[in-house]
Amino acid sequence: MFLELNSRGQAGKITHIIVEKRGEKEDNQLDLAFRRICAGANALNQRLPFELVMIPKASNSTGLQIADLVARSVGIKVLRPAQPNRAYDIVAKKFRRSPASETKGWGLKLFP
Repeated sequence: MFLELNSRGQAGKITHIIVEKRGEKEDNQLDLAFRRICAGANALNQRLPFELVMIPKASNSTGLQIADLVARSVGIKVLRPAQPNRAYDIVAKKFRRSPASETKGWGLKLFP
């Protein structure tokens, strides 16, 4: 995400990353991991200008609903690559691509 923002001249500006709250333990784990990544434990080994914003599930955010739909189609494709997945086929057209038109590591990043 940082590289995309940087390519658009937005690297120096704070970007809010919005996630749904899940539970106190999970929220604390996510917050700690997020702060470590932003502090420099990332592929670029540099500080990132991101701030984490956790909102309750009850907020029923349209943006988070869309993100869930996209994440589900991508998750199903990763877990069951042979299964037909029209939603993924539509979403994949929007992924950032390498000069060789590869999405993995560019617009599609998989984390353990």
